Amino acid sequence: MKEYERARFGKRSEKFNPDQMQLVLEDIEIAIAEVQERQDDRARRAGTAPSSRRTRRAARAFPAHLPRIEQVIEPENLECPCGCGRMVQIGEDRSRRLDVMAAQYRVIETVRPRYACAKGCTGVAQAPAPAHLTEALLAQVAVAKFSEHMPLYRQSQVLARHGIFIDRAVLADWMGTVAFHLAPLVERMSVVMKQSGRLFIDETRAPVLDPGRGRTKTGYLWAVLRDDRGHGGADTNRGLPLRARTRW
Repeated sequence: MKEYERARFGKRSEKFNPDQMQLVLEDIEIAIAEVQERQDDRARRAGTAPSSRRTRRAARAFPAHLPRIEQVIEPENLECPCGCGRMVQIGEDRSRRLDVMAAQYRVIETVRPRYACAKGCTGVAQAPAPAHLTEALLAQVAVAKFSEHMPLYRQSQVLARHGIFIDRAVLADWMGTVAFHLAPLVERMSVVMKQSGRLFIDETRAPVLDPGRGRTKTGYLWAVLRDDRGHGGADTNRGLPLRARTRW
């Protein structure tokens, strides 16, 4: 709580970055949940009702496109205790919880048969080789790096835990290839956005390593966003990195 008060009411120079504040709150909330779960576990072992002090959350509205798996749990015995026969259903309770299927890597084995004349009077026919990488794998690495800020060396470690050993330099080569092929799309987005009547631009400074000098240099990142919905416009939400440079 002292850290929280310092972040809210302390001097501006001492305030937390908003992301750092989220880390503090996460630690506090995790500690609270751990204590509550310990109390509930003791209550269950003692045969009493769990504590009702748990935070009550509203039912989550999950996206409609997610696949649904329905599990129906029937009572062990549907025979009426009074002996009048089988009970009839009068209603039901439904609860929903979010689940996830762990990422599953797979190997795509491409076979290109070669054909030739049975009498040996012509050349060999064979289909051209397709691209060696799959779009899904490239998209996953790119999104993890540029949207979720997961460095390539950490992604290499994640792959290694699955028994897939891909060096960071190889992943970097993949991202360079992706950047080259996406450049026309980014340029087109830039042209379309600059035709808008209203743009929002954010500037972020970040320390950048300066090898050989024993210190860091100041880097600048710019992002531009178009979202005219709040101003009565018809332009849809769109954004892209505008440019980045380093001040030496």
